Amino acid sequence: MALFAYGLGLGKSRTKLGKFIDRKKITQGELAKASGKSRNAISDLCDGDKHQANTETKYEIVGTLRRMGHDVSISDLF
Repeated sequence: MALFAYGLGLGKSRTKLGKFIDRKKITQGELAKASGKSRNAISDLCDGDKHQANTETKYEIVGTLRRMGHDVSISDLF
């Protein structure tokens, strides 16, 4: 099994959000702490097979990433 540049790369499918934080080397824990969401909620949003975020959560995640210095929009991540 190949290891990716960041993380273990266990072959799990990733959402746009998951791929973005992987590329930017943001951990799910960092995003959870900054956004006020649980680590499990962020993990679910990054896993390609599980949950779709509601509109309020999408805005909160995008707002958090913008405060962290990233120029993103909802369509970039969801």
